[in-house]
Amino acid sequence: MNSVNVLAVLTAAVSSFVLGGLWYSPKVFGNAWNRENGGNPKAPGGHHPALVFGVSFVLSLVAAFAFAVWLGPAPALQMALTRGLVVGACFVATSFGINYQFGGRSPVLWAIDGGYHIGQFLLYGVVLGLWH
Repeated sequence: MNSVNVLAVLTAAVSSFVLGGLWYSPKVFGNAWNRENGGNPKAPGGHHPALVFGVSFVLSLVAAFAFAVWLGPAPALQMALTRGLVVGACFVATSFGINYQFGGRSPVLWAIDGGYHIGQFLLYGVVLGLWH
C-alpha cells in the first residue's frame, strides 16, 4: 500500500465526481435519469444534498484507492484502461443490472447508471495509468 500515489487517487476521485456532475446534468442524462427513476432531483434519497455529495465523494475515494492498489505502482496505461473497462462494465454495471432486474427498474436507468460507472473506472485508469 506504500506504493499508492495518494495525489493520483485524489485526482481520480475528483475526475469521477466531475464526470458525474456532467453525466447526470440536464444537458446529458439528468432529465432521462430523473424520469426513469421517478425521483425528485432536488432531494436525492430524501437526504440533504451536502450529505449525499459528501458520502458520494468518500465512496469515490475508496473506489479509486482500491483500484490503485489493484493496479499496483506505475501501471501501463493500456493495462489500467483495460482493467477500468473490466471493473466498470463486468463488475459494477452487471451488478447494477442484477439489482435493477429484481427491483423492476428500467433498462434505460441501468444503462445510464452503468454507463457512468464504466466511465468512472475508465477515468481512474487514465489518471492512474498516466501518473508516474
